[in-house]
Amino acid sequence: MKKSKFQNKNLLVSFKYAFEGIFSALKTERNLRIDILIMIGVLILGIILKISLVEWLICIILFALVISAEIINTVIEIVVDMITLEKNPQAKLAKDLAAGAVLIIALSTIVVGTFIFLPKIVNLF
Repeated sequence: MKKSKFQNKNLLVSFKYAFEGIFSALKTERNLRIDILIMIGVLILGIILKISLVEWLICIILFALVISAEIINTVIEIVVDMITLEKNPQAKLAKDLAAGAVLIIALSTIVVGTFIFLPKIVNLF
């Protein structure tokens, strides 16, 4: 099978492009920066409250899920904007659905975080 000229021959180059994408998203996406700040706050709170290994694993999975969803949402918005310049109800729907998916993940993360952290915070008092 013939390889596309766009296929990477070097695994390290693939990682380089992935990190470029992450750093680009951090530079341009306000919501992603907010997510990172919240993540840092949760990390600090987790250290202070000494959450368990299982709770750490849950938090890490949720961090990855929220950040990935934000990046995928950004990709969908960019691609939709590339495809159509005029107002299009389906383009709006695609963007709204992607944003809604991020919102569902973020709200679910808040619920799970509340179950992990609230009892520990209450026990401090």
